[in-house]
Amino acid sequence: MIISKTEFLYRAQMDQETLQVWISEEWIAPQGQEAEPEFSEADLARAGLIRNLQQDMGVNTEGIGVILNLVDQIHSLRWALSAKLKAGDAQDE
Repeated sequence: MIISKTEFLYRAQMDQETLQVWISEEWIAPQGQEAEPEFSEADLARAGLIRNLQQDMGVNTEGIGVILNLVDQIHSLRWALSAKLKAGDAQDE
């Protein structure tokens, strides 16, 4: 599902300035053109995670970048493992 910038700002409960900072930090990576960026549900969930890290846990800017990088690596490893297991299952059949 594609989420417009206006809807994303509303659902994430954030302002445009904060969104621009998060995009420049590469914490959120919308698709589409810069004038009309398109966001996903994953972007919205990521925004919630960033907000929790900042507000609830007091993580600083550098820490957020490190945490998001590690989360991305975990997701990539899970995807690769899943693909490997599916390939092994198909080969066994």
